[in-house]
Amino acid sequence: MSVARSKTSAPSKTSARSKASVRSKPSVAALLTALLLILLAAGCTGGGGSEPESRSSSPSGTGADAKVLAVKIDNVAPARPQTGLERADIVYVEQVEAGLSRLLAVYSSDVPPVIGPVRSARETDLELLRQFDRPVLAFSGAQSRLLPVIERAPLDAVPPSAAPRAYFRGADRPAPHNLYLRPERIPYTASGTEAVEALGLRFGPAPPGGSAEDSRTVRFPSARTTFTWSAERERWLVAMDGSPARTSEGEPLGAATVIVQDVTVRPSDFGDRSGNNTPFTETVGSGTAHVLRDGKAYEARWARTAADADTRFSTPDGTRIDLAEGPLWIVYAAR
Repeated sequence: MSVARSKTSAPSKTSARSKASVRSKPSVAALLTALLLILLAAGCTGGGGSEPESRSSSPSGTGADAKVLAVKIDNVAPARPQTGLERADIVYVEQVEAGLSRLLAVYSSDVPPVIGPVRSARETDLELLRQFDRPVLAFSGAQSRLLPVIERAPLDAVPPSAAPRAYFRGADRPAPHNLYLRPERIPYTASGTEAVEALGLRFGPAPPGGSAEDSRTVRFPSARTTFTWSAERERWLVAMDGSPARTSEGEPLGAATVIVQDVTVRPSDFGDRSGNNTPFTETVGSGTAHVLRDGKAYEARWARTAADADTRFSTPDGTRIDLAEGPLWIVYAAR
């Protein structure tokens, strides 16, 4: 993989009846005690109310307390433009089989009514998502040997088999590039907070220094992603394989901060039906990175000490790097 850059200057009730007979009248204290018990029993019932109905056919329903929703999204030409991608807090760009790219979009502050096209999960996603507190993962399926691994992972998996009413096929493009998710039909409610906070990151001013840069391209063997700075929009406009990326409404797709994270990409124990090996991206460890924000590039270091630890980004001298307000894109570049 190569990276190219360009620099510029710019309830219920119960009752009971005693069967025993008594010879004396009950005391006042006993009557008061009995009355108190009856009142307490009535207060513990639900008043005839019913339990709230689940929003999903998912058997567990545990995802309702999750902080983030992650959706695996297609990123080949027939899948574009994607729907709902512009409202993601974080977008990860990963390498998959045959050198192509796929996206993992993470939502928390704002969830659109439709997201997609949804595609299958990869082993890389499981390690990546350990940074979040038991997220919900929406995906179309997975390689059969990977499914038990997903079931054991500390996340709430919601494929179509778990929530069939949440997915539908669009008529505007061919399968498999036409599967969409309706998030309101799965057990997830947006927290209203930015997903970056779950990573221990925060928005703030840029660090001192940096070098002016107007574009950067990250190349996978069969895909490339380019980010070009737009001072007018205050965004890094995204291009996929040389074509400007747009929303389903035709607007330019952009990021406020882009992190190009240099990682190890190695073969995994899984593959696709065509015989291509599935690459595994190692996101635990440390290495170099470049942070793009405000029309500048900053040299950085990244470190993640364990799978359940956050990834920290800092300048070479150890100063934490904050993000520009807006969407964050993280591209995993093979070193």
